[in-house]
Amino acid sequence: MKRREVIKSLSVLPFAGSMANQIPFNHKKTYSSKLDLFAELGISPVINANVTMTFLSGSLMQPEVLEAIQSTSQDFANMFEVQDKVGAKIAEMLRVEAAMVTSGAACALTLGTAACITGSDAEKIKQLPNLPGEMPEVIIQKSHRYPFDQAVACAGVKLIEVEGPDDMQKAINERTVMGLFLNCANEHSISHEQFVEIGKANKIPVFIDAAADVPPVENLFKFQKMGFDLITFSGGKMIRGPQSAGLLFGRKDLIEAAKLNHSPHESPIGRAMKVNKEEMFGMYVALKSYLERDHEKEWNEWLGRAERIKSILEKLPGVQGSIRVSPGPANAFPSLRVNWERDKISKTVTDVLTELENGNPKIVAGGREPNLNIGVVLLRPDQVDLVANRVKDILQMG
Repeated sequence: MKRREVIKSLSVLPFAGSMANQIPFNHKKTYSSKLDLFAELGISPVINANVTMTFLSGSLMQPEVLEAIQSTSQDFANMFEVQDKVGAKIAEMLRVEAAMVTSGAACALTLGTAACITGSDAEKIKQLPNLPGEMPEVIIQKSHRYPFDQAVACAGVKLIEVEGPDDMQKAINERTVMGLFLNCANEHSISHEQFVEIGKANKIPVFIDAAADVPPVENLFKFQKMGFDLITFSGGKMIRGPQSAGLLFGRKDLIEAAKLNHSPHESPIGRAMKVNKEEMFGMYVALKSYLERDHEKEWNEWLGRAERIKSILEKLPGVQGSIRVSPGPANAFPSLRVNWERDKISKTVTDVLTELENGNPKIVAGGREPNLNIGVVLLRPDQVDLVANRVKDILQMG
């Protein structure tokens, strides 16, 4: 959603807020069971009033994804066929040549890199990550170095840092197998378009990591239009598929090579990164559901949640809230920023975060002085008022 659309949508907040107010506190979860394994194992469920984070189990799967997992769990299937046919349908939805389901976006980084090294060469596939001779090289902007580039390096490559288009061109040689672009990097010394242009001029595949970069839904189509050869998104974030699933899509020859480097083949580098059939079906249904969703309606619901929490907290003297839309590209959705006058409430943001996390139920929010950030997109409807009132109670005691 563009900024002007966000501003326009603010006009619906009173209505959206009133709808949030009508949500019953005991709203049922999207999935129910007689089992309570959290209690049995002594694990505390967490209310995620922050953003999608792997250590907090990503996001919550949609009911239709759970149904897909359950409905496919009672029969065996040939995993080559499942990967091929699920991938073909995903490619059709994303309007690309080919696609596959991976065990998260990190796995996609490894498999995509492996594909660029080996192609369909069975001997190279068997040898990774220890090819004889000098190590293959992957071009990356210096400002794009990040923890997950280790998933690229583990395919047996050396990362070559560059700054600017001229530097990238000079760095390309006979050992260069790929260029890696981090979409959510704070700085780009080489633009998306320049990166693609240089890669294509030198016949070097270019791979973009956009793991957490939906919404907006348009990003799922944006980068193949730019000319990137490989693209990855996380499946377990805002697409709301299985947390351990991801998407790798793009050029057909590279996707087919990535499959050869993956399970159920028995000896390639990706054997340890297997994806079960239930996750593949679940990822297919999650993507289908995401693409069919009314994204404007969902956005307005998020704004309504933020407005609802804001209205509850601003009943306290000295407390102010403002709805903030992250500029992205990662986590580009609304949240509520809260601050307060310290002569009226002495608690720090750290104090509030600690009390939220140590309470029952446990709530994880975000922010740092002087702003408390309350995420709303991952809350269940019954948790909106709960979070608002818990923060209110903590501030009242301050």
